[in-house]
Amino acid sequence: MTSQPTSEIYLDNNATTQPLPEVIETVAQHLGESFGNPGSRHAAGRRARVVLEDSREMIARILGADPEEVIFTSGGTESTNLALFGLAAGNPGLVLTTAGEHPATTESITALAERGWSSRPLQVDQDGRLLPDELTTLPWDDIRLATVILAHNETGVVQDLDPLSKACHEHKIPWHVDAVQAVGKIPVDFHRLGATSLALGAHKFHGPRGIGALLLRDGCRLAPFEYGGHQEAGRRPGTEVVALAAGMARALESWDADRTARTDRIQAFRDRLQAGLETSAGPTVINGHPDHRLPNTLNIAFPGLDGEAILVALDLEHVACSLGSTCSSGSAEPAPALVAMGRSEDVYRASVRFSVGLENTFEEIDEAVRRVSDVVARLRESAPVA
Repeated sequence: MTSQPTSEIYLDNNATTQPLPEVIETVAQHLGESFGNPGSRHAAGRRARVVLEDSREMIARILGADPEEVIFTSGGTESTNLALFGLAAGNPGLVLTTAGEHPATTESITALAERGWSSRPLQVDQDGRLLPDELTTLPWDDIRLATVILAHNETGVVQDLDPLSKACHEHKIPWHVDAVQAVGKIPVDFHRLGATSLALGAHKFHGPRGIGALLLRDGCRLAPFEYGGHQEAGRRPGTEVVALAAGMARALESWDADRTARTDRIQAFRDRLQAGLETSAGPTVINGHPDHRLPNTLNIAFPGLDGEAILVALDLEHVACSLGSTCSSGSAEPAPALVAMGRSEDVYRASVRFSVGLENTFEEIDEAVRRVSDVVARLRESAPVA
């Protein structure tokens, strides 16, 4: 008798999510109906322009912004690049950031260093949260720009940015927020945050890949980063992809209409997975604050094991998960965020990220606990004795 193939359990939603059926339908509809160039002055162009601006208004409403503050981009990485290079025009100085930022931020800062900029990471506590008292000791006369991640892509830790917002306003420092993992998972209000700019990407909340946005505070100007057109009020050239913008708006609208039930559901998945692994695959260490973290994210360590070996073994067992940021895959370096939290080497090298999503079921979560526990047990049995 032929055995049934093992079903895949997808627990890597922080890397990307599956587009919702209604999002796919929206994109397909507008690829056909709204094919015109929204900059063209004829009927087809006007129809496309209406869809584009309706999408802009929807996104702005849900995220607490004005429509004029929404700039469509290709995704979160471009949005952060657009913000940092645009805000860093002029005399170089000090960039304030945090340890373990997404590569879109860290590599931009590395490029800025070639232009004379330097950087200073803010410290975090053992749970990955910023230390507000440090803000009073910073060299504010040297700081020209700040950039911080709202919800960490690896640990799920959510920051309280109010103290930083107040300090940046007091010292008249522009500051950027990487909210790519936050938008569509937790409430985000751009005006309430008080940030100068904010990045988001649709494929993190069941929207289409290849579309994102930068929210830019009204009245703030960016130095040009790209050239070639007047689109997006001259701030991001290139013909807008109307169908993808409509798909992003539809995905965000879907989350907004069902945010409480959706949060409760995915948090129940996460908590069940965590409880099951702590019981069946111990000893374990949870990386991140127990309360101030994304409802879908579990970063867990199996001390003494190798995270890469766990990942490979789980892939063979058809469990999709991650060691952290997909954009930094291939790096043998320890996760800076975990190092900054003071995790020991036997913990940060044994850490794996599971990020649940809407498509999961409780049956899948229980099966995932079984598969992960079996893998961990096998690896521990074969591990060399110290």
